Order: sequence, then structure tokens, then C-alpha cells
Amino acid sequence: MARLSGTGRLADDLYLMAHDDRTGKPLLQPRAAGLGLAGALLAELVLAGRIEVEPGGIAIADRNPPQDALAGSVLGLLLREHQHSPREWLVFLARTAASDVAGRLEHSGYLVRTPARTWRSQRWVPVDPDCAFAPMARVQATLRASRPVTAAQASLAGLAVACGLGARLWPYAPPTARRWLQEVLAQLDPGLREVIAQTQAAVDSALLAHRV
Repeated sequence: MARLSGTGRLADDLYLMAHDDRTGKPLLQPRAAGLGLAGALLAELVLAGRIEVEPGGIAIADRNPPQDALAGSVLGLLLREHQHSPREWLVFLARTAASDVAGRLEHSGYLVRTPARTWRSQRWVPVDPDCAFAPMARVQATLRASRPVTAAQASLAGLAVACGLGARLWPYAPPTARRWLQEVLAQLDPGLREVIAQTQAAVDSALLAHRV
């Protein structure tokens, strides 16, 4: 099935990885999931050549809107107020990132929205469990491979670990996977490395605050 290859968008793959492939139940604490998806939305724009991310801020590299409506919306926000730091943007985008990405996946035919019930709020459920699990399988294969990986593949793996999905990845990866991933991430564009690092820091901070 062609849909097993996914939409080709980082945030879509990360969303599916962060939810049960049959029930759609979240597998991460909401704050961590939101920050991870926010990082993925910024990484999509870096990969598309629209923005450059540095420790102190985000620079616009190309003002032309992407074809994807959600990516275009995020770029529009950055164009209007690009003076904010990457961390501030992660926190801002995290508020609606999960519902925004779920809506994009629904439009693409990967999710269907279920009505709210007395004991459960509205939820997006995968249309096909195989398609929903495919991103996880691809990342697991990436961690086992010795061949070079693309920037998108490395970024997805890095963001997955950054937001707390490592527990789903490491048991199925070889013992050298953690070190190998760090070596791969070190070869990424500086902007992508910064997005992943900022996402990791924001998630760690959010989880610490939640425990306190």
C-alpha cells in the first residue's frame, strides 16, 4: 500500500508514533507530545528551506508559502513575529500542535475523528493500524541500518527520542543504536540540530515541572 510510506511530513509521522496504532490513545504526556510536534513542525520548515534556526532566534530564508496549509500557517506566524526565540516558538506552537497535526492527518485519510462520550473526550483513531504503525517501523529500521540515512529520517528519530519515545525504540534497536544516532544527528544541518536540542530541553523542563 502506498499509504504505508506516510505523508512525507515529519510531524505526521511523529504524531502516529506518539499514539496507539489501533485506538489512537496518546502514549506520551500531553505537554511532551505537543512540544515534540511543535519541534517537528519547525523542522519541516527547515527541511523545506523556509527558515534557519539558531540558538538566539529564527531567520526567514524563503518567504514563499509551502503547499501544505499547516506548514504555511506556521510560516505565516514566523513571518509576523520571527523575533522570538526557538524555545518560545516551541512553547507557543505546542498548545495546538497535536490537534493541528491530527487535523492534517484526518484530511490525508490516516485518522478519523470519533465523537466524545461520557467517559472519554473526542479522539482521532487510525483508519488503518498498519499505516499508523509504519512510521515506528521505519524509525526502528533506521536505527538498525548501517547505511546512510536522510536528514528527514535522522530528524524524526532525534525528535522521537527528544519527546520521550525512546522507550518504544531502544528495546528493538542494537546496543550501538544510541551512539550511532548521536553520530548521525551531529551531521545534520545546524538548524535541525538546534530544533532537536531545543525540543529535548523544553520537554525535560516541562516534565520536571510536572513532577514538582
